Amino acid sequence: RVELVESGGGSVQTGDSLRLSCVHSGLTSPSNSYLVAWFTQAPGKERKGLPAIYSRGTSITYDSSVKGRFIISQDNTENTVYLQMNSLAPEDSAVYYCAAAKTPLLKRGGYKLTLSPSDYTDWGQGTQVLVSS
Repeated sequence: RVELVESGGGSVQTGDSLRLSCVHSGLTSPSNSYLVAWFTQAPGKERKGLPAIYSRGTSITYDSSVKGRFIISQDNTENTVYLQMNSLAPEDSAVYYCAAAKTPLLKRGGYKLTLSPSDYTDWGQGTQVLVSS
């Protein structure tokens, strides 16, 4: 099991920015190969994957709803995955989770990474984001 802890949520106004952090355990070990993704869960809404990143390479996949606004990145020396969120709108309000999925070793970049919640097995506790108009 991988431990993940999110932080950085809060209450902001439309157009503001936030940076979320996900500190994890063990993903950057040479023996490990994982995807890390950010998901949203809003009341009455389906859980939705926004971006995913490969822990050992350059492959990144964005959902169309956030491409151009949100940026996922990682600092493997700090065991942290970040989500930079810009141009926030009320519809972005949700609990944000990071999650990990073990994957076979990817030998090149450019893969389309899964954003399906069912493919992820290890989840953080979530951090709340509220965007007011």
